[in-house]
Amino acid sequence: MNPNMIAIEIRAPGDPEVLVPVERPRPQPAAGDVLIKVAAAGVNRPDVLQRRGRYPPPPGASDIPGLEIAGTVEAVGDGVTGWTPGDAVCALVAGGGYAEYCVAPAPQCLPVPRGLDFVAAAAIPETFFTVWTNVFDRGRLKARESILIHGGSSGIGTTAIQLARAFEARVFATAGSAEKCAACERLGAERCVNYRDTDFVAAIRELTGGAGVNVVLDIVAGDYVAKNLDVLAVDGRLVQIGVLGGAKAEINVGVIMQKRLIVTGSTLRARPVSDKAAIAAAVREHVWPQLESGAVKPIIHATFPLRDAAGAHKLMESSAHIGKIVLIT
Repeated sequence: MNPNMIAIEIRAPGDPEVLVPVERPRPQPAAGDVLIKVAAAGVNRPDVLQRRGRYPPPPGASDIPGLEIAGTVEAVGDGVTGWTPGDAVCALVAGGGYAEYCVAPAPQCLPVPRGLDFVAAAAIPETFFTVWTNVFDRGRLKARESILIHGGSSGIGTTAIQLARAFEARVFATAGSAEKCAACERLGAERCVNYRDTDFVAAIRELTGGAGVNVVLDIVAGDYVAKNLDVLAVDGRLVQIGVLGGAKAEINVGVIMQKRLIVTGSTLRARPVSDKAAIAAAVREHVWPQLESGAVKPIIHATFPLRDAAGAHKLMESSAHIGKIVLIT
């Protein structure tokens, strides 16, 4: 057996061309870990930030990019129960996904949902874990409430739209083109507002009879923060999961007080295994039935060979995609 593998290395911070296939030693599972022979790996915006030198891996994580994988269990470390070699799994990882083999903590692995292939399964962990913990845990979205999802055509957005609809919420979204807005509406958004030509605050107020929405899921921040507070209903919740528009914002705190708003947010990568294990358990209980019934599904825009990770990043940075981009080993 070859002790080495092909992995994608970030030679230096920069453009997609710095992603280079190299030969690396195959990782070995430590106690509590599972070694996975990777069939497919999801590509996510944090991978782009890491490539540009703006999102370093947490201490102890692989320097190889990639936060979600699907494949076959190759070996298990000491103390692992519930997984055996040959099992088909998908997993959330803190790094190392762009490779032929990757180690994952056993509690962060889930069985590939019935009816889905490895490409679809690889597009699940990062986005579905993120949406579950932010929309339903921190945001406390309930049936018959309403949510506004910014970046509706992204991997996060297409996931959030479907899950919110599956749990009987009223869904609105924003996106940057007529094509992307149409895609969001096909997935279950009642209305997707093209932010390039329409004021989403005015549009959502009209659609909700002036009440506003109960939850906003935002990846933008910057000048969107004040607008998000304006568009929230009384007792509304703003959940911040990205800062594409800038990490700083000026807001009117009086609006928060008057409407009794909650402003929250989270990141996922650096959280301890115990946190991710709890999210994995909740996702398996509440979301896996939706995936296996076909009520929700990962939206795959394109696949690339592992060695062409640079091409996948070029597509992601073009923002021409709708849904997920996946690497295939």
